[in-house]
Amino acid sequence: MSTTADAAAIYLVHLNPMTNAHKSIILRLKKDYRVYIFPVRFIKDGQEVNTKSLPYSYPLRKQMVESVFDDCVTVLPDYTFYAPYRKYMPPLLSSRSWELRNQIITQINEEKFVSYTGDKAERLMLKAYRLNPLKADRLEVSASLIRARLYRQVVEGRDRDEEWREKVPEAVAEIIKKNWNIVEKFARMEDSTTRVMGMKFPNEGYK
Repeated sequence: MSTTADAAAIYLVHLNPMTNAHKSIILRLKKDYRVYIFPVRFIKDGQEVNTKSLPYSYPLRKQMVESVFDDCVTVLPDYTFYAPYRKYMPPLLSSRSWELRNQIITQINEEKFVSYTGDKAERLMLKAYRLNPLKADRLEVSASLIRARLYRQVVEGRDRDEEWREKVPEAVAEIIKKNWNIVEKFARMEDSTTRVMGMKFPNEGYK
């Protein structure tokens, strides 16, 4: 890890897929901090659960980040919910939610750390978990728009429709293309996720 920062920045994120906005956020954080990126995972019976809203596996999302930043940031799998996910609710009151918080913090080597979110509600939650959120303007990450464009390309049967490419780093676009079977798999499926208190969970494994 080539950095002189003596403080860490925690970035809890979906990355489905990684976008240019994600890249910009990480670049900002890298100026002052050693950056730890935690792509969220949902695990049931030892397997990661993916859905139309959460199509890319953790290894692929890790690959997306590293294709852009190499070893200049640290990508870790510890932001992981284990089924049944409902046991993490409600936030702050659930012991499982605090276990998750500590699971993340354990991986941070620096004594000083901050966390990032551009959402005011999420910032309050991070503050309640004593994760020292930075004050930051919201930057639209566009991942849902990109997924919609990817799925539309499959459903409408277009061989060439690269309108989504301008929203992601070039290296990430190549990873998406190489794993096009994932887009084809989810394009015509119903989305099987549920939003609970602002957090998106797969239906499979929630109860």
